Amino acid sequence: MQAVPEHIDALLPQTQCTRCGYPACRSYADAIARGEAQINRCPPGGAEGIARLARLLDRPMLPLDPSCGEEKSVETVARVVEADCIGCTKCIQVCPVDAILGAAGVMHTVIESECDGCELCVPACPVDCIVMEPRPALPPAFARAAQFRSRYEARQSRLAQQTRRTKTVAYDPVAAALARAKK
Repeated sequence: MQAVPEHIDALLPQTQCTRCGYPACRSYADAIARGEAQINRCPPGGAEGIARLARLLDRPMLPLDPSCGEEKSVETVARVVEADCIGCTKCIQVCPVDAILGAAGVMHTVIESECDGCELCVPACPVDCIVMEPRPALPPAFARAAQFRSRYEARQSRLAQQTRRTKTVAYDPVAAALARAKK
């Protein structure tokens, strides 16, 4: 029996880090299911993730593809160096699990318990004020995958809602202005 993308996706750590070359864990799972991607492209999953996928798909174990990055020996979380943050919001815009709080022009902070350690915020920061710090006490990403998936899906839903609202207003600004004037 061929594995369906849902089964493959369920075995991934859900960090949505894009290191595999796909925009999210689900799109990587889809590519594996179609035979377009190898099972060894997920650094957050590391050797354990590769073993899980190999068992499910009845494939041989492979070493982690070095072009995707290295496996972490311990979980990490992002931290904003407060004195250096300029409040640009670039980190907020790229965080796949909405683990960064702040607003334009004010210092940002990371909700440590929600951070999946994806590191997408690090290169996005124009002033290099985000550092990744080890958190050995944190459970591995696999143990928190449901939490990460839930936060990612909630973020995707919120962004889709914002896009719909923006398109509606942008589509007919005169009608939107008239509606506001009537109130």
